[in-house]
Amino acid sequence: MENTSNKADYQKTLNLPQTDFPMKAGLSQREPQTLSRWQKDELYKRIREKSKGLEVFILHDGPPYANGHIHIGHALNKILKDMIVKYKTMKGFDALYIPGWDCHGLPIEHQLLKDMKASKSDFDTLVFRKKAHDYAMKFVGIQRDEFKRLGIFGQWDDPYLTLSPHYEYWILKSLGELTKKGFVYRSLKPVNWCFSCETALAEAEVEHENKESPTVFVKFPVENPESLGLPTDKKVSLLVWTTTPWTLLANVAVAVNPDFDYGAFGDNNEIVIMEKNRGEALLGVKAAEEGAKIVFPKSFLKGKDLTKLTYVHPFDKRQHCPVVTADYVTKEDGTGLVHTAPGHGQDDFQTGLRYHLPILMPVNSKGVFTDEGAPFNGQFVFKANEQIIANLQERGLLFARENIQHSYPHCWRCKNPIIFRATEQWFLSIDHKNLRSQLREVIEDEVEWVPSAGRERILSMVTTRPDWCLSRQRLWGVPIPALSCQGCRGQQKLFVEVIEHVAQLVKTGGSDVWFEKDVKDLIPPGFKCPDCGGHDFQKAQDILDVWFDSGVSHQAVFHEMIKSPLPANLYLEGSDQHRGWFQSSLIPSVAIDQHAPYKQVLTHGFVVDGSGRKMSKSLGNVVKPQEIIDTYGADILRLWVASSSYNEDVRISKEIVDRLVDAYRKIRNTMRYLLGNLHGFDPQKHTVAYDQMLELDRWALQRLASTIQAMDLAYEQYDFVQVFKTAYSFCNEDLSSIYLDILKDRLYTCPSYSIERLSAQTVLYYLLDSLVKVLAPILSFTAEEVSDYSPKKAPAETVSIHTQVWPVIDPQWISPAIEEKYKVLLTMRDFALKALDEQRKAGKIGSGLQAKLVISTASNRDYQYFNSFKDNLATIFIVSQVEIKQVAAVKTPLSDYFGQTELEVYPADGIKCSRCWNWRTDVGSVAAHPSLCGRCAGIVEHNSQGGL
Repeated sequence: MENTSNKADYQKTLNLPQTDFPMKAGLSQREPQTLSRWQKDELYKRIREKSKGLEVFILHDGPPYANGHIHIGHALNKILKDMIVKYKTMKGFDALYIPGWDCHGLPIEHQLLKDMKASKSDFDTLVFRKKAHDYAMKFVGIQRDEFKRLGIFGQWDDPYLTLSPHYEYWILKSLGELTKKGFVYRSLKPVNWCFSCETALAEAEVEHENKESPTVFVKFPVENPESLGLPTDKKVSLLVWTTTPWTLLANVAVAVNPDFDYGAFGDNNEIVIMEKNRGEALLGVKAAEEGAKIVFPKSFLKGKDLTKLTYVHPFDKRQHCPVVTADYVTKEDGTGLVHTAPGHGQDDFQTGLRYHLPILMPVNSKGVFTDEGAPFNGQFVFKANEQIIANLQERGLLFARENIQHSYPHCWRCKNPIIFRATEQWFLSIDHKNLRSQLREVIEDEVEWVPSAGRERILSMVTTRPDWCLSRQRLWGVPIPALSCQGCRGQQKLFVEVIEHVAQLVKTGGSDVWFEKDVKDLIPPGFKCPDCGGHDFQKAQDILDVWFDSGVSHQAVFHEMIKSPLPANLYLEGSDQHRGWFQSSLIPSVAIDQHAPYKQVLTHGFVVDGSGRKMSKSLGNVVKPQEIIDTYGADILRLWVASSSYNEDVRISKEIVDRLVDAYRKIRNTMRYLLGNLHGFDPQKHTVAYDQMLELDRWALQRLASTIQAMDLAYEQYDFVQVFKTAYSFCNEDLSSIYLDILKDRLYTCPSYSIERLSAQTVLYYLLDSLVKVLAPILSFTAEEVSDYSPKKAPAETVSIHTQVWPVIDPQWISPAIEEKYKVLLTMRDFALKALDEQRKAGKIGSGLQAKLVISTASNRDYQYFNSFKDNLATIFIVSQVEIKQVAAVKTPLSDYFGQTELEVYPADGIKCSRCWNWRTDVGSVAAHPSLCGRCAGIVEHNSQGGL
């Protein structure tokens, strides 16, 4: 029976939630207001002032290129960094964050020329450099605003820019130090060469993509078959396989493996020499397909024996070409004989050095054959392939051909396939002064790699990497202050005195001075060439590799800007930077300072779409951070970063974002509920001491302490997925599903300032205060908004959530015994809620308060346990009554643990109280309040007499 009289009047006596904190987030509208407030309040300045004198933690920023709007990968990277910096700041560190930008090099040039629809030859050098400077600064401004919109805190008004004169000074100072120590040298070597951009490329500037290439098996005519006892009345050839027919013009030798077995395979007319297993496989197929009669050799020669042979160049360029040995020759593909052109490959170059072979380069900077490449001079190398193959076939030297799909290096900027081309370049020696071994030791012993697989990844790269090509044939960058000494036949040289002198000029006038001033104004007064004594010099025109610019950022930023000793605490970038910035920073740091520039290196994967595909305009799957921010808000983007496992590629799609919006809404609603039930609570007046709290409240504090500890550990380990999962689970399960659900009756119906309600509110205050702090590094805008509505203990807490410290756990809160005590009860609660739901679906009850639970048990353990909670069971199970019965046996035990206990649901006894909605047998026992239970009648009477 339900009594409805005076229901409206009694509702006014309840303590229902009250808060102005909006239910609808409206982040895309509110966040810009918060940004304006942070700017007006000079929040970052306040944070910096508050951090003075604390232990330093420096996350050194890897600079993005200032050549366009930020993309979703930028957002992932910068938000990860921001979460760490904000967490470390709250933990009591001086966590200065200086953002940086890479402002020089091919990425800027390429994008600028693309926008202008021009080529570098269309401009005077200084005119173009001015345009490039302005272009880079334009996007520094754009990207700065876009990063700030993400809620990223940092020294935005004074970032490091690789184009600033002071930074350029440190670039040249670092080059001078390396030159002084003997690491820098000039040499003719094959390098990665982009014919489209007309410049050398570093290893980190090369991407591998699939490409279709013609492969050919070519016969190189042997001049002296008799040296190995082969017949002289037949054509004898070395059978060579290559995927780059155009490089045959520069061939000077054939390489074989000294330990392989080679045979002379033939028919009545000719003989071809190749590795035993490859010959049997290739010629066996040819015999089967063409019906040719192949004579297979009965005896074989070692590769080292073939060095007695010489051959004629396949295009009659040279005679008496040698056969040499090389360990890199394999028998997985081809013929076991490798065409060797030292001007077109690193392995070939090393072989050329060992055997004093000539380095030929019949290809110019545009990838076109010069006169040395006749009869194909004037042709682009890739287009010449078919003519080269046709020529070989006409002259009977083509054994076979096919097209294959294979991984081939491409330019990272223009995306065109590249070539290997020998040119005079400046290099940094990786083996000088045992540098490679030092790098390996530092990688293994000094640096923590997160994830740990990063150690082996960069170790293998450093172990096998070539010397670093420092020079670029471009316009926009820091010039290499090399001089061509006319007294030394125009030889280019680097002089430490000149580098240091130019560095000082650059410090005040910027790197344009190299291009503006005459050479006599760029060298120290009275300077002469130490080799010839001459003073007739010309300026070199190459610029430094842009990776060197960013690679020495630790010198410029730590020595110049923050005046803090190296190493940095953390470098954090994408996993591709093992071959990029991590190496380009490590090499000069170890060479100059003999230690790594970082203590920890953390890497993240790339952003892909919901199906795991790389994002591209052609697929139409590009997700722009600006679109997510405009639709959902930056905090949703930040939550996406925190909830994503960055150790692998990170997926994003509308469906993924929609799920995160739901998760965000649950967290926000939990905060709102806490705020609503803290209405009127003053933490300075109403806080209840721990020993006076109800036991359930102490259980909630134990769960809060465990959650803070778990999130603290996850933050320390940069495990943001675990941070998110722990927070979400705590809000959704421990709070919404258990504690706050149970608490409603006490919060709503007890007198406002009763010990029961204040005990609960004290815990709600601790919950809110702690949650908003531990989530502030992730949900930076929402945390600030919640903090604005939260009760405060001290005026300092009103400035910003981001000036507060990590929540301190009162040792009293830590009580595993309470958590253990409640574990069984909460398990029974799950069974109770399930049973109630079944009865609700069957139409036997409405809400749980219409029910009475009967726990029947034949277990003394269970009987005693539930009896210890008998006064609170109805509240915990959110029913009107709970009865505990001890029986001899049960029919339907609940589980293995509750093997002698069952649970039944019955209609509650009594009638419904109009105020608390519990069904009670004492409703109407107080005549003045006939629709109320005795408890509610007493509370109403107490309140009417001025009680609280």
